[in-house]
Amino acid sequence: MIGTVYSVGAIAAIIAPFFLGMVVDRFFASEKVLGILHMIGGVLLWLIPGQIEAGNGTGLVWLVFIYMLTYMPTLALTNNVAFHNIQDSVKHFPVIRVFGTIGWIVAGLLVGQLGFSDRPAIFQMAAGAALLLGIFSFTLPHTPAPAKGKPLSIRDLLCLDALQMLKDKNYLVFIVCSLLICVPLAVYYSFTSPFLDVVGVKNVGSVMTIGQMSEIFFMLLIPFFFRHLGVKYMLLVGMVAWTVRYLLFGLGAPAEIAWLMYLGIALHGICYDFFFVTGFIYTEQKAGEKIKGQAQSLLVLFTQGVGMYFGNMIAGQLFNSTVTAQGKDALVQWQTFWFYPAIAAAVIAVVFFVLFREKVLSIASTKNQDSIKA
Repeated sequence: MIGTVYSVGAIAAIIAPFFLGMVVDRFFASEKVLGILHMIGGVLLWLIPGQIEAGNGTGLVWLVFIYMLTYMPTLALTNNVAFHNIQDSVKHFPVIRVFGTIGWIVAGLLVGQLGFSDRPAIFQMAAGAALLLGIFSFTLPHTPAPAKGKPLSIRDLLCLDALQMLKDKNYLVFIVCSLLICVPLAVYYSFTSPFLDVVGVKNVGSVMTIGQMSEIFFMLLIPFFFRHLGVKYMLLVGMVAWTVRYLLFGLGAPAEIAWLMYLGIALHGICYDFFFVTGFIYTEQKAGEKIKGQAQSLLVLFTQGVGMYFGNMIAGQLFNSTVTAQGKDALVQWQTFWFYPAIAAAVIAVVFFVLFREKVLSIASTKNQDSIKA
């Protein structure tokens, strides 16, 4: 069930870019679509606890799937609103994005301290937050449709203009490696919580906010590292951090070495910021003004969609085949479980290091240029 429920979000992420390419880039302002989607999502989230209490697994999966169809487009929409209204994406976007991390921390601490980590009430809390966010979205700066007034074509619907970016070898390497790194990434999102529970960690929801706390620190340092490391090495450090995290989990599992677990969680700041936030900025700079909405949507498709779908399905199968014992008896098996994604992330990092040869992109404002090419 864990692998299946997480995978439906990935399927929704695959569908979302086509909706965005047709609607947002051509017909409606981004902030208005963002508000409507969050409000619809809030209603759907409120209905989920009823399915859980009724023991209706099929109904639960379908509601989560429909909710994810409303949620996944908001990832690219939020980026679209931000990048359209800021002058320097490298300098200002991380500062804006860090408040999302603070929100994640507040949610995790609240859920953990209230003892709701394993209760359906989390969906009702999320529903309230989604409705409030939907209302607030209508107050965001106006972000008009960049292609408004132009005739709709199959080319626009399928985001073919953004797909043209894949002709650039370096961007193709970035996209392929982004897709592949999401396979081991899915293992963390799907199974860290049950793993920490087995090793005796209390208030798992609160403990996992350590990762978001470190994310704040590294998010604010992105402009500095972007300037001194450049795109390639920031992305590479993010990939290597995933490898180190899984090795720490694996090494600490048999003996229940808590500090190794905490250190692995704390690496989330590097794992997420250096790879995904840098990836959003890199995509923005490569795409230019006319197709940036499509480009951000396609990045979500390849990462949160295709990559996470296969990652969650593989994670579920890997768990079923390696962790066959129960409770403390499974700790040695958990070690084997974590070594698999560690090896996968390491291999992807090596491939990226060898094949990605992008020159350092300008960190100046992207508002005055259509695109930045190597």
